[in-house]
Amino acid sequence: MTAAPPRPLGPRPWWERRSFLAALILLSVVPLLYPPIPPLVDLFGHLGRYRVQLDVATSPWLSQYYGFHWAPIGNLGVDLLVEVLAPLLGLELSVKLIVLAIPPLTVAGFLWVAREVHNRVPPTAFFALPLVYSHPFLFGFANFSLSMALAFLAFGLWLRLGRLGKTKLRAWLFVPISIVIFFTHTFGWGTLGLLAFSAEAVRQHDHGKGWLKSGFNAALHASTMALPLVFMLAWRSAAPAGGTEDWFNWDAKLAWINSIFRDRWKSFEWWSMFALVAVLFEALRNPRLGFSRNLGFSALVLIAVYVLLPRIIFASAYADMRLAPFLFALPLLAIRFRSETHYRTAQVFAVLGLMFYVVHIAAVTVSLAMASNDQQAKLKALDHIPMGSRVASLVGQGCLDRWAMPRNSHIGAMVIVRRHGFSNDQWTIAGTNLLELRYTRPGPFAVDPSEIVRPFNCAKPRPWEIRNNQLRGDWTIHQALERLPREDFDFLWLIDVPPYDPRYVRGLELVWTGPRSELYRIRPAGAEQRPATPQREAAAAR
Repeated sequence: MTAAPPRPLGPRPWWERRSFLAALILLSVVPLLYPPIPPLVDLFGHLGRYRVQLDVATSPWLSQYYGFHWAPIGNLGVDLLVEVLAPLLGLELSVKLIVLAIPPLTVAGFLWVAREVHNRVPPTAFFALPLVYSHPFLFGFANFSLSMALAFLAFGLWLRLGRLGKTKLRAWLFVPISIVIFFTHTFGWGTLGLLAFSAEAVRQHDHGKGWLKSGFNAALHASTMALPLVFMLAWRSAAPAGGTEDWFNWDAKLAWINSIFRDRWKSFEWWSMFALVAVLFEALRNPRLGFSRNLGFSALVLIAVYVLLPRIIFASAYADMRLAPFLFALPLLAIRFRSETHYRTAQVFAVLGLMFYVVHIAAVTVSLAMASNDQQAKLKALDHIPMGSRVASLVGQGCLDRWAMPRNSHIGAMVIVRRHGFSNDQWTIAGTNLLELRYTRPGPFAVDPSEIVRPFNCAKPRPWEIRNNQLRGDWTIHQALERLPREDFDFLWLIDVPPYDPRYVRGLELVWTGPRSELYRIRPAGAEQRPATPQREAAAAR
């Protein structure tokens, strides 16, 4: 690992010009411009919760189905922004603008960190920029993604103030900064603390202190961000105990690494991951290149945290998966020339890095546009659903090894957003989100993952995919239709489901059909009048 050489005098190369870097930041918003609603998997479910948050006190329908109670938890970033913006702009536009801001904030954070560490922006940093559209962001972890964007911007400020020797000012500023990022999402706050500690330890060591003394001093400097620990203790002590489990699941951790770009086209996204590995390998092999001690140490710390993190924390899944893209981002941002920049080599990296970024932006733009067109066509079903209706959605997904993102998993939540109705796709995790379920009559069909149905020929799930002795989202379309409590719903919305026997929807009125989507009106009936199914007919014959 090498120290940063001073920035040479004279004009900046084209890849360091502010106008060019500003264009890179603005380019990151392109994939989200076209879709009216960003087609991120969990975002539709979040939209349903936001609608409850905004209107449960005034809606005669929502108040029957849901409750919402504010609490100071470390998972409120977009929720709080929606509270401010939605009364002015409307819910859907507000959420689009908030989500649209996350990629450019993240790119700006990456570039600022690189600039502070290297005294310039090395062209190899461009390979990290496509990671703003990584698997966790496309999955719709909105609060997490926003907190990580803010964490990298704050880390850039931390590095700058440290470089200028303004550590007292930094200590005062990072008390409120840490609180803001904590309430956005705890992961961002925790990551910022780790980055700040590791960077300060290197700075202290560069000033002639031993590693033990440097680590102690770095901990003192980073302690300025410790106040949120008080909020966390109060939050977790008041919340019901949630499971923290599935430690050292190496198969899952490797899968998260392999799927950092997971979106739609597996071969392209796998080779993209390997391209990042190739860039890192070249940095190790090429005698002209090295790694910043600062970011290199930060990367090692983050890798250790990734190894130690369980898959589930406080009943919230995918804890370790969220960090996987940043295990690549930090080492890529750490690459530098050992001495003066070799212009020809730098220019090759700049061109290749720019091409890599532009191609990824183009691919994500096309992918999100395709998903948005499909979703907008399916959402026309809402025109046939009266206000306040109870809708059971069944969404077909592939087997558990399917690569394409299951973008329509929570599209049923738009019943809540636009019709103030009930949807069976919401998740309620005490202490993690603030939604309360009041309409519990449908039993297992009241909450996620009752909406997920899979093909008949899927392999058996792995142990961590089984909860409460029941397969998570692993029943077939026939099993779901057989068990659906029809008396507790007004409509059945089938979305992307595999082929099914028409006898399972006997007695239902088809009111709308769309692209791979059907909407049925359910006619209430007594138990003796429930339509026959193949299972019931066979039982009667016996």
